[in-house]
Amino acid sequence: MPSRTNPFRNALCAILIFVALSLSARPKDPKDKEPAPRFSATTTTGEKFNNTSIKGKVVLLDFWTTWCQYCVQEASIVDKLNHEFGDKGLIVLAINVGESKKTVKKYLDEHPRTSKIVLMEDTNLAAMYQANVYPIYVVIDREGNVAGTQRGAGGEEALRNLLADGGLESPEASDNQKE
Repeated sequence: MPSRTNPFRNALCAILIFVALSLSARPKDPKDKEPAPRFSATTTTGEKFNNTSIKGKVVLLDFWTTWCQYCVQEASIVDKLNHEFGDKGLIVLAINVGESKKTVKKYLDEHPRTSKIVLMEDTNLAAMYQANVYPIYVVIDREGNVAGTQRGAGGEEALRNLLADGGLESPEASDNQKE
């Protein structure tokens, strides 16, 4: 006996999908920000960071791997933004996920970075942000709240927008708004 579709079930599924998409697409109200999970991280140079030490700063977490071509392409953008906003309170933590210290060191010898490098063994951040697709970017604002997340590469403009969500706007953005 052939099965027939239930029109009520189909309509209900369509409504649920519509509601789910509507909720996920709505812009976040700044009051809706959630506090960043409690974390600790130590850079390859021995600097230590945690929720208390980043208060008053904007933090860009960059989850990356050496084999991710998009991570390699966007590393120079992340480092450029690190340089541009470093004196405006930005801390960039570039967290390598799942690779050995030897692999990362060899990669960095060939592709130097100016951002602070953190290995997965020196932090609990990768698990907290479910870093399983790369790159992943998370911005934590000056109050310690997650201001935005981006899964996947998006280029310089997308990263600037993400930083703006955290309270750092580039001079070009503010010039454009004045016009």
